[in-house]
Amino acid sequence: MTLSRRGFLGVAGAAFGAGTLHGGTILSAFAAPSTPNLPGGKEHRIVQLEAFQVPPRSVFVRIETDGGLVGWGEGSLEGRAATQVTAIEEYRRYLIGKNPFEIERHWQAMYRGDFYHGGPVLTSAISGIDQALWDLLGKALGQPVHQLLGGRARDRIKVYCGIGGGSPESAKESIQSALSRGFRAGKMGMPETAEILDGMEVIKSVYNQVKWLREAAPDDFDILIDFHGKLAPAMAISVIDAITELRPFFVEEPILPENVDALVRVAHAVKAPIATGERIYTKFEFRELLEKQAVAVVQPDCCHAGGITEVKKIAAMAEAYYVGVAPHNPLQALSTAACLQIDACSPNFLIQEQGNLGDGLLKEPFVVKDGYIEVPTGPGMGVEIDEERLAQLRAEWKDWETPRLWHKDGGVADW
Repeated sequence: MTLSRRGFLGVAGAAFGAGTLHGGTILSAFAAPSTPNLPGGKEHRIVQLEAFQVPPRSVFVRIETDGGLVGWGEGSLEGRAATQVTAIEEYRRYLIGKNPFEIERHWQAMYRGDFYHGGPVLTSAISGIDQALWDLLGKALGQPVHQLLGGRARDRIKVYCGIGGGSPESAKESIQSALSRGFRAGKMGMPETAEILDGMEVIKSVYNQVKWLREAAPDDFDILIDFHGKLAPAMAISVIDAITELRPFFVEEPILPENVDALVRVAHAVKAPIATGERIYTKFEFRELLEKQAVAVVQPDCCHAGGITEVKKIAAMAEAYYVGVAPHNPLQALSTAACLQIDACSPNFLIQEQGNLGDGLLKEPFVVKDGYIEVPTGPGMGVEIDEERLAQLRAEWKDWETPRLWHKDGGVADW
């Protein structure tokens, strides 16, 4: 029998109502097949999922099972905390009652199960949940997440901090502060604003700030530059050309990420290594960046790009193009913990943004020594939260809004 499209939809609709189609089970939007739990262990089902704001601008995810396990993650989206709490908690409809250890199935269901895929809000929500599920699995097995992803590829993880300096004196102070805290690399963001084309004043200002930092730092201290997507392609080429002789470790987000061909133009016109990725989500968006060889370094964010599951895949994709991985991490300590698990097991890992080391939140904060953090060995994401301190932090929450910048003529500038 041949069915028209309308006829097929009618049969399919009836089948959905009955729960079968040609003998196969039709699942509701929030159902998944029942499968065995961990071998030899107690079965676990998700009984609670909550999300809440944590200063200064983060959203934490807490997932609990009926077996008493608790997994933590961070699904932040800076400046949109209330939105993220709602987006994360909407996934309760799917996750409550599920086996928490089927992480890949849940990632696919959360991402592909909805008609609308991707974007910063939904992918950040999935990221936080994914981290918490990996934390649960690691705790259930008594293993760090990186061990479950293939084991460590290194013993230490190189990290960098934020540095600055609008004068030779302040640049020297900033470098000395970084060295005293154990860092051997630092990143400076500049300029405050930039027009599509700017003159010598802006170029000279950028050059001098990099020069002062380079002069203040020993040769074994790497200096990274972040333009935060504030430059247009022609301006980016001019500025990077000016600072190339100072040998920046890499130049981050010289232009906004929406137009990959424009970034290719910049990357092929300059000699300094280009990095980007903090505003790119999932392997699907990183594909074009890699295929067109637009960067030397990708910077997926474990809180935005799809969590541990997806960032590990992005790192593997980058490896095939001889591209390094330096996860973006400007958020709270759970973001740092997730990044370190990826760093530990990714062969092409390059350097890690410091983020928050967990002082005042983790029972054992991360320690930087000689420019590195030791690979975490604890189960799950390798951290234990001080829940009493966390409750205090939650009470101190104040809504954080993304700064809005303006050009001298009153036009909107990129932040």
